[in-house]
Amino acid sequence: MEKVWTDHYEAGVRREININEYKSITEILDHSFANFSEKVSFHNMGTDLTYGELKEKSYKFGQYLQSLGLEKGDRVALMMPNILQYPVALFGILQAGMIAVNVNPLYTSRELEHQLKDSGAKAIIIFENSAHNLEAIIKKTEVKHVVVTAVGDLLKFPKSMIVNFVLKHVKKMVPAWNIQGAVSFKEALSKGNSSNFEKATLTHDDIAFLQYTGGTTGVSKGAMLTHKNIIANVLQAKEWIKNAIVDGQEIVITPLPLYHIFSLTANCLVFSSVGATNILITNPRDIKGFVKELGKWKFSAFTGVNTLFNALINNKEFKKLDFSHLKVTLGGGMAVQKVVAQKWQEITKKPLIEAYGLTETSPAACINPMTLDGFNGFIGLPISSTHIQIKDDAGADLAHDEVGEICIKGPQVMKGYWQRPKETADIMTTDGFLRTGDIGFMTKEGYFKIVDRKKDMILVSGFNVFPNEVEEVVVQHDMVLECAAIGVPDEKSGEVVKVFVVKKDDGLTKDDLKAFCKKNLTGYKVPKHFEFRDDLPKSNVGKILRKDLRA
Repeated sequence: MEKVWTDHYEAGVRREININEYKSITEILDHSFANFSEKVSFHNMGTDLTYGELKEKSYKFGQYLQSLGLEKGDRVALMMPNILQYPVALFGILQAGMIAVNVNPLYTSRELEHQLKDSGAKAIIIFENSAHNLEAIIKKTEVKHVVVTAVGDLLKFPKSMIVNFVLKHVKKMVPAWNIQGAVSFKEALSKGNSSNFEKATLTHDDIAFLQYTGGTTGVSKGAMLTHKNIIANVLQAKEWIKNAIVDGQEIVITPLPLYHIFSLTANCLVFSSVGATNILITNPRDIKGFVKELGKWKFSAFTGVNTLFNALINNKEFKKLDFSHLKVTLGGGMAVQKVVAQKWQEITKKPLIEAYGLTETSPAACINPMTLDGFNGFIGLPISSTHIQIKDDAGADLAHDEVGEICIKGPQVMKGYWQRPKETADIMTTDGFLRTGDIGFMTKEGYFKIVDRKKDMILVSGFNVFPNEVEEVVVQHDMVLECAAIGVPDEKSGEVVKVFVVKKDDGLTKDDLKAFCKKNLTGYKVPKHFEFRDDLPKSNVGKILRKDLRA
């Protein structure tokens, strides 16, 4: 198998990584702080943050957390969109040896409660717009320390004041909240003393992130991503794109949220390791504003998901931008559609390269060659030090072009699910491969293609939606007897959620259900389609058959 891979890679791409190049993520950061001190690390809304400033602020924030009595191994939650406070807080947490728990700032109180309780987080840095959801459930969690931040807190004056005022008092985007003992992000930084910061001694085996995902099935679980896992994926990605980038000279567009594993590793860590400037897009749904921001930069790298690329290529102003410096466009998180990739290349004159991975693989496992002339419909080739095999249900290896489950082995594969040994054992094969739940095949040339998903997971704009969670919410409505959720194709999002419902009361309407779901689910999980039925197809043991509904 290795010979097949090597023979079809461009020279040097398949070179194995040296996992011992760094002992921890902290050492990667140290390299960037030392070599790119005057370079801009992150930019947001007109404000630059150099690598030197990022080091100083992250040390201050890390020392503040230590002053609270937090220690190495304690879990600290991060619940923010793409703003400058995120890398400051994240790097402070990691350098203090604490474990970062990324949380979607759009989560409802119910979703937030599960993640905080499951992780045992003792502290949280939270976006002010989401603080009311924390207030509702904080007493049910172990969280003792709360740092609240507004969008403009690290922006230049007077823009910082103006942005915060407009969002809170003009646009009314900050619901009222009251959390006793909460401090502002600015106050936390002012209390932190960088000279007293004690960097933790870390090894490959220390956990860096609890990155929550449903895996291939079930309730949301924390994938334990160690420093080794993340170092491996950073080195693997750098090895893959090394001929396309120059240290200290790249500008990467970051519209995907940094709390998502794709953007976290690819943009925040990989591009920071090469001294690139990350342009943080706080609200990529505002396509008009997004395109206006793009017009200010001679960007060289761009990562995103199919739905975002699709929105951009259908914007008239986007087509007028200068793409002469663009070197790398990477699509992941969900399948890239051929028509979108072709249109992107037609406009930018650069190919849209598809990549593949999972939260459990930190995330990259396959990437198409950077030298690809155009879209090929495959998820690519295994990256350095990664072995991918197609297996049947019994775990036996399948031959070329035979369809089975895609299984992955490599140093980027997670340590396991947090406090869930059974679920961890269920996803691993006896010979050490991670079962992805994705069904596909490998060509004789070594390329992999996904043809279906083994489990019932629904993929909405690159985010996992699990039918069980949606169903559990819907059946809480007192007019619902039973329900089933599936994914259905959608031109904009790839897939959206559809729910089949058996009424308990004929007075129930689709609008009632949608409003109920909006109160209990993040936007992308809210069903877009509702269908009422007299009954649902079931197996002989009474299990609802989603496959029959999909058919």
